[in-house]
Amino acid sequence: MPRNLERPKPKLPAKQLAILAVARFAEPLAMTSVYPYLPEMIASFGVQHKDVAKWAGATSAVFSLAQSTTAVLWGRASDKFGRKPVIMMGLFCTMVLFIVWGFSTSLTMAIVVRGIQGASNGNVGIIRTMVAEMVQDKELQPKAFSVMPLVWSIGSVFGPAFGGVFAKPAEQFPGLFGDSYLFNKFPFALPNMLAGIVFLMSLTTAALFLQETLQSKRHSRDWGLVLGQRITEAFKHRSHRRQQKLRRYSMQDAEASAPLLQAAGTSRSNKAAHDGAPLEKLVRPTMAAVFTRQTVINLVVYTFLALHSVAFDQILPVFLNYPPIEHTRDNTFPPLFFSGGFGLNSGSIGTIFTLYGIACGVIQFFVFPPLCTRFGVLNCFRACVLTFPVVYILIPFTVLIEGLHPRYAALFVLMVIKAFAVIVGFPCTTILLTNSAASLNVLGTLNGFATTFSALGRASGPALAGLTFSWGVKNNMIGAPWWVLALIAIIGCLPVWMIVEEDGPSRDNSAGSSDAEDEEEEEDEDTNYEDVAVFDEDDDDDDEDDLPSGHRRALQRVQSQNTTTHNGYGTLK
Repeated sequence: MPRNLERPKPKLPAKQLAILAVARFAEPLAMTSVYPYLPEMIASFGVQHKDVAKWAGATSAVFSLAQSTTAVLWGRASDKFGRKPVIMMGLFCTMVLFIVWGFSTSLTMAIVVRGIQGASNGNVGIIRTMVAEMVQDKELQPKAFSVMPLVWSIGSVFGPAFGGVFAKPAEQFPGLFGDSYLFNKFPFALPNMLAGIVFLMSLTTAALFLQETLQSKRHSRDWGLVLGQRITEAFKHRSHRRQQKLRRYSMQDAEASAPLLQAAGTSRSNKAAHDGAPLEKLVRPTMAAVFTRQTVINLVVYTFLALHSVAFDQILPVFLNYPPIEHTRDNTFPPLFFSGGFGLNSGSIGTIFTLYGIACGVIQFFVFPPLCTRFGVLNCFRACVLTFPVVYILIPFTVLIEGLHPRYAALFVLMVIKAFAVIVGFPCTTILLTNSAASLNVLGTLNGFATTFSALGRASGPALAGLTFSWGVKNNMIGAPWWVLALIAIIGCLPVWMIVEEDGPSRDNSAGSSDAEDEEEEEDEDTNYEDVAVFDEDDDDDDEDDLPSGHRRALQRVQSQNTTTHNGYGTLK
C-alpha cells in the first residue's frame, strides 16, 4: 500500500459510547432520585427539622468520603484486571446496596449503608478513563467527554421525578398502595426497588456489549461479548445470519488488535499482537509520572469544583423543603439577617429538579460542543468558574421576593445559570485533566486519584453546607451556607489561571520516548495501516489454522470482499 495514502478521518465510536452511556445511566438516575425525599426521609428517623440539613449533609458526605478511600484502589484494579469487570462490579454493588438503603429504618443504618455503597463503586473515574482511551483525537474530545455528563443530565431529568413520584406510595397512591404493609412500613423503598431494575438493565448491557479498552486486556476472550453477539445474531434476519457468522471470526481478531480512535499509527504492542508475539508488559506508573505540575493543578481545581457544585445540589432540596417565614421588620434585616425557605414537599421538589435536569440536557447537547469548539476548552472553563460565586450569592435572596411566580422565576433562572456553568465546567475540567496526563499508561491511576480528591470535596462540601445551614437557621441567616459556597468557589477560581492547555497524553508507556522510537513508530504507522483490514494478507495462513476446518473455505470466499477498516469501537468510513 502506498505510504502517502490519506487515512480516513477519525469519527466518534458512537456504538461503544452509547453502550457505555446505557451502563452509566442507572447511577445518575438512582443518585438524583434521592434528592426530593431525602429531607423527609431524615425527618422520618426522628430528627428535628432544624437538624435535617446537618444529617442530610452527613449522609451524602459519608458516601463521598468512603468513595475517596477506595477510588485509587478501584483505579489500580482497572489497570490490572480491565475496565469492564471493575465497572460491572461497581454497578452490581450499587444496585444491591441502593435497594437495601431504601429499607433503612434508622439514621445509623442509612449512613452505614451509604458509606458501604460509596466504597464499593469507583466507576466515575474508570468510565472517564474508558472515554479517554476510546477517543484521543483532540477535536473530538469535547463531544466525547460531553456524553457522560449528558447521561447524568438525562438521569437528572428522570431521577428527581422518579424519587418524588414513587416515594411514600401509600400516601400518594392510596388506591393502589394504601393497604400495603410493605410500603407503609418502608415508605421510601419503592423508588429504590424500581431503580434496581434499571441497574440490572445497565449491568446486562455492559456485560453483553461493552468492549474492554485497556490495551493489555483487549485481546482476552470476553464471554459476555460472545453471548451478546450470539443474541444479536439471533434477532437478525435469517438471510443475514450466515454472512454474519462467517465474518465473526475475522472481525473479532481485527477489532481486538486494531488501534484506538486517534491512532496516528499502531503501537508496537499492537504489531506484536498481529504477529502472534506476546504483548509487552505494561510498566506500572510511578507517582512522579502521575503527579506532574499540571495534573496537580487540575486535580486541585477539580476538587474545588466538585466540593461546591455537589454541595449546592445537596443543600438546595433542604432549602426548598424548609418552611417559609413571613418577613417583617422584626425578623428581616437584609442583606445578612433573614430566614425562611419555600416549604415544598418531595413531589414539588422533584418537579423542579426535573426541569433543572431538562435545562442541563439542552445545554449539554446543543450548547457545550459548539461553544468549546469556538472559544476553546480553557476559556469556557474560566467563564464557568467565575459564574458560580455570583449564583451562590444571589440564591438565598429569592425568598425575599414578593409574589409566588416572580419568586419561582428568579429561582429557576439562577438554577439554569448554575446548570450552564456546571454542565460546561465539568467536561472542560475532565478534558483539561486528561490532556495533562503524561501518557495513556497513567490515565487509570490519574482518574482514580481524581475520583479520590473529588470525593473528598463531595464529602466535605455537603457536610459543611449542612452544618452551616443548621447554624444559619438558628441565627436568622439562611444565606450562610450559600455564601460559604461562594467563598469556596472564589478560592477555587484562582488556580484556574495557572492551567496550561496541553495537547494530550502520549501513547507510550513511559512519559517520554526517544527520537529513534518515534521514527520506528512512524514506520509502524504505514506498515500496520494495511494490517488493520479485516483480513491481513500476510497472516492468512495463520488465521485459517486458528479456525475450525468447517469455516476455512467460507473465510476464503469472503476474504477478498472485506476491506472495511475498524478501530475496535466503531467503523471509520
